[in-house]
Amino acid sequence: QVQLVESGGGLVQPGGSLSLSCAASGRLFAMYSMHWYRQAPGKQRDLVASISSGRDTNYAESVKGRFTISRDNAKNTVSLQMSSLKPEDTAVYYCHVGPVFGRHYWGQGTQVTVSS
Repeated sequence: QVQLVESGGGLVQPGGSLSLSCAASGRLFAMYSMHWYRQAPGKQRDLVASISSGRDTNYAESVKGRFTISRDNAKNTVSLQMSSLKPEDTAVYYCHVGPVFGRHYWGQGTQVTVSS
């Protein structure tokens, strides 16, 4: 069983920065790629950033150069540092891992609102 708990969302002005964190339970955290997704109202859930067990990273084109994903295996956490935020970044952000023994796990989500 894996549990993911996100934190760090909030309201920020355009051009501002925000950092999200995801704390994961379980001893196998370091073995798996971790991902951040986001879902805006009325839209599908989209992949934002991924980090492999070897710390290789991938980003959606829309966030390249503005977002940075990182992980701390000692603390079982994955973070998403967001800068130069735009109104279109407004969404609920979800942490994800899987499949882990055939199952996918999601956090509860954290709201990010970019507005003046």
